[in-house]
Amino acid sequence: MCGIVGYIGDKEAAPILVEGLKKLEYRGYDSAGIAVYKDGEIAIRKRKGRLAILDEEVTKNPAQGNTGIGHTRWATHGAPSDINSHPHCNSDCSVTIVHNGIIENYMDLKEDLIAKGYRFLSETDTEVIAHLIDDLYDTDLLTAVQDAAKLLKGSYALGVMSTKDPEKIIAVRKDSPLVVGLGERENFIASDIPAILSHTRRVYLLDDNEIAILTADDVKVLDKYGEEAGKQVFKVDWDAADAEKGGYDYFMHKEIHEQPKALRDTMTSRISAENEDIVLDKIKLGKEELKNINKVYIVACGTAYHAGLIGKYVIEKYARIPVEADIASEFRYRNPIVDENTLLIVVSQSGETADTLAAMRLVKESNGRVMAITNVIGSTISREADDVMYTWAGPEIAVASTKAYTTQLTCMYMIGLHLGLLKETITKDFYNSIRTALLRSPEDIEFVLKQEEKIKEFAYNNFKVEDMFFLGRGLDNYVAMEGSLKMKEISYIHSEAYPAGELKHGTIALVEEGTIIIALCTQEEVFEKMMSNIKEVKARGAYILAFAQEKNKAIEKEADQVFYIRDTEDDLASIGTVVYLQLLAYYLSVARGCDVDKPRNLAKSVTVE
Repeated sequence: MCGIVGYIGDKEAAPILVEGLKKLEYRGYDSAGIAVYKDGEIAIRKRKGRLAILDEEVTKNPAQGNTGIGHTRWATHGAPSDINSHPHCNSDCSVTIVHNGIIENYMDLKEDLIAKGYRFLSETDTEVIAHLIDDLYDTDLLTAVQDAAKLLKGSYALGVMSTKDPEKIIAVRKDSPLVVGLGERENFIASDIPAILSHTRRVYLLDDNEIAILTADDVKVLDKYGEEAGKQVFKVDWDAADAEKGGYDYFMHKEIHEQPKALRDTMTSRISAENEDIVLDKIKLGKEELKNINKVYIVACGTAYHAGLIGKYVIEKYARIPVEADIASEFRYRNPIVDENTLLIVVSQSGETADTLAAMRLVKESNGRVMAITNVIGSTISREADDVMYTWAGPEIAVASTKAYTTQLTCMYMIGLHLGLLKETITKDFYNSIRTALLRSPEDIEFVLKQEEKIKEFAYNNFKVEDMFFLGRGLDNYVAMEGSLKMKEISYIHSEAYPAGELKHGTIALVEEGTIIIALCTQEEVFEKMMSNIKEVKARGAYILAFAQEKNKAIEKEADQVFYIRDTEDDLASIGTVVYLQLLAYYLSVARGCDVDKPRNLAKSVTVE
């Protein structure tokens, strides 16, 4: 992995490829390269490091031509280096390829090719594909790519071009996202829509095992049987400006501030003060079908998993159905009990997360029902799920998720209320109180954002800290987990989140003079217990930064510093609290000189298992 762009048309390809790769930087990468065809030759320019290095190389040593493919790479096979960077080619560069994914049987294929006399320059699995296509090339490029794909095991999105068949690009996908952009006298391929959005809003969303043949004038898409796939054009309805910084220094900062609007957009037409019903138009699960559901799994990765933990709490409380929340990469391998009475809720910002998609397919094989929460219309997960609930967060570019997370929470609350109403396990009064609090949550975030300078001051006064602990009980524990993840991934501060009740079972041994404890104290039912936990760590010299509702001023007696959220229903306190933690991680990252939007070793969309 991580990003692919391709262009064929009348314009110079190199500037379009480099610009497209820049639009994919949020996916993370350690090297980048392009390949451009002209006059019977393919010129390859690739460099380890940031795109600026490649841009400089292309400026000094131009690659001219109207057809090309480009790639940003996160190392999976072979260390980051110029030679391991994509594009890769066969020995005479008559076949050139870019690839996202992992080829699981590449060593077997490589050994066969070496026995036939092929020489390899890199350590990658991708170079194997280039030689394999060359070995299978007989009459035309399309047939060679089709034959090669039959031999590949694993996941892949491929962009291929050849000097033997120069006026086309072949694109194929399996378990790795790829879109085809449709232009006037030009066409494109890309891993993600932002890479080509400045050129076209008309795209084909390739499904698994589909193969696209692009020329400047035409695009054909074939299914796995070689028949015309009959693709429908998908029209992108969000603006390219939504994927720009808009005056902010970092995308993450912009996206934190976009959360009030994102929550309002996610609730619009679904829940309102005027309408007592919840309208979830893409959720077809009805009252009769719900009667047969006896188990719910919520499966996700990373931040989305933390949203799932809160979803577990909400659905069990409101709908009285047993719920398990699982990390997707673990769920598949523990032999879960799944049948036609199982509901799986998958959560994925991109709708392409490989482990989540695999878990979803496992449940569908066992006739379970799948509901998806995702931010990307037309994503693989949204297309394969039985029911879909979109988070109308708009494009989220920063690697660290913010507005996608809070809109996922919003969806979880709405789903919980919806199921509770269908099962008649909540009263109208309870529903109305939660609905009112949920509708006020954008204002709760706006209140938090007004305290931003105080959070910034704390961060700049403490940016040299190397360890931090997050404590909470109940829902606060799940928010603590998300806050700790944000701290680790963008500021590189070692942090851990623990249920406060677990302190005595080992964690307290790590507390010493000056240790910063982030104490989340928004839950009335366990507020007094949290006060006791705070006293325990304070007695050992810890510095307490607490977060509580305004009504709980008693926290000031024990905490060294307190930030308040507006009073709300305890179930909804998570939304305001997590925005404080996002801001804290953001400003600590800035103060420490970290790359906020592109933290090391991380990718926005994890499309390999």
